[in-house]
Amino acid sequence: MATKHEQIIQYIETLPVGEKLSVRTIAKNLNMSEGTAYRAIKDAENIGLVSTIERVGTIRIERKSKDNIETLTFGQICKIIDGDILGGKKGLDKTLSKFIIGAMQREAMERYISPGSLMIVGNRNDIQEFALEKGAAVLITGGFDTDDGIVHLADQVEMPILRTTYDTFTVATMINRAMTDQLIKKEIMLVEDIYTPIDETKFLSLDDTVFQYRNLNTVSTHSRFPIVNHNMRLVGIITAKDILGKADTLSLERVMTRDPIVAKTHMSVASVAHRMIWDGLEVMPVVKDNLQLLGIISRQDVMKAMQLAQRQPQVGNTIEDQVVENLSLTSSEEGDSLPAYRFRITPQMTNSLGTVSFGVLSEVLASTTKKILYTLQKRNAVIEQMDIYQLKMIQIDSVIEIRSKILELGRRSSKLDVEVYLENSLVSKAIVICQLMEKS
Repeated sequence: MATKHEQIIQYIETLPVGEKLSVRTIAKNLNMSEGTAYRAIKDAENIGLVSTIERVGTIRIERKSKDNIETLTFGQICKIIDGDILGGKKGLDKTLSKFIIGAMQREAMERYISPGSLMIVGNRNDIQEFALEKGAAVLITGGFDTDDGIVHLADQVEMPILRTTYDTFTVATMINRAMTDQLIKKEIMLVEDIYTPIDETKFLSLDDTVFQYRNLNTVSTHSRFPIVNHNMRLVGIITAKDILGKADTLSLERVMTRDPIVAKTHMSVASVAHRMIWDGLEVMPVVKDNLQLLGIISRQDVMKAMQLAQRQPQVGNTIEDQVVENLSLTSSEEGDSLPAYRFRITPQMTNSLGTVSFGVLSEVLASTTKKILYTLQKRNAVIEQMDIYQLKMIQIDSVIEIRSKILELGRRSSKLDVEVYLENSLVSKAIVICQLMEKS
């Protein structure tokens, strides 16, 4: 039987797109407490079933697949620009395909406007009307108002007309940044992308015995299995070590490991990899918030996914990407066993004093360390700890050189001594400890 939380989620899924909902209404319709309704609505927002828009309220939206995460809805655009909605509220859930700045003659605009686009314009009512007629949404900058006829047209064609106090350049920059952020999110691989679902997962019940574990172990050739109760909620995990020397008739409840470490579908694969390496885990159960078993994720799955991610082309540039792009290999001093790298400090990388930002310096050292370890062993690294000492200030436009020495290198971890030189003078030093991911 579904929990109250699950019943509310299922109820929300039955609502038509665009329907307004509230905590009080749901609590009343389903005869539940407002606290339960509030938590369920917040969960529904997290999984993309509803969206809360200022001055509109919470509405049912069409859930977007991860493949379409790079698209933004007009409702999301309204939030980004701190805007308000003048008309066309039924179109808030529609997605933005592109935006056009209305800084040209009407005849020249026609070739650029298409259904699903967004026309960014000031108080040019003729262009606002023209865009709506072509199936585009309208964003009025500068805080200007519009005619009642245009608002009526927006309602009629179900395309939103938004207003913001920002200028055109500012809102274009904000929207462009938001679209880039969405692309970066799309590139981040999540547990939901790679885990083995429940219908392909071997698991055991709380009432099963050691004998049944041994049978499943023989048939499947696996040695680690989640254990669930009669409601399919995870209660433990069983491994070959747990049943060593135990009688066949013994209940698994007596020998299982309780409260195992679990993964959720929204977690990044990188964070799960970090936990698996740190705790020496081969398998992690994947569960819902109520611990209902969804499947499992194995260390082998994670490592293959991390290897694949390294080979994917970058679409959105993160700060780490920008740092790595500016790292260039330089000839090492004679006798050095590790490669050295050169890096230029650009104006955007400095603080208010004109010296390198501490965050940029730490990212440079982290990126260099990971590149060195990958060069040495073809293995990805996760930074566990980094102690940085700045001995001298590093000025704007300086070209620094990063040299490294291996202090420890094991199967799962490494420690490096990283030094930063400016014109052969030591200006910074760091001790970096990393976890190493296994080769897939």
